[in-house]
Amino acid sequence: MQTSKLAEVFKSRYHKAEKGYAVTAIHLFGIEYADQLKGHNLKEICVLADIPISYVTEIYKGIRLAEFVKLK
Repeated sequence: MQTSKLAEVFKSRYHKAEKGYAVTAIHLFGIEYADQLKGHNLKEICVLADIPISYVTEIYKGIRLAEFVKLK
C-alpha cells in the first residue's frame, strides 16, 4: 500500500475516533496495518495525515502488538 493511502486511512481513523479513544484508534491502526506499514516512514505518514509526529510511538506500539492480538 502506498504511503499516501496509509496516511489517508490513518487520518480518517484518528479524526473519526470517539472522544477519549484517539490513541486507541492509533494502536488499532498499527495492529491492523502492521504488515503494510513495514518499510514506510511513519513520520511521513503522520505529516501527510496532519497528525503530530509524536504519535509515531503509538503506531509502533500497535505494530508490536499485532503479533500478539487478533482483531474481532
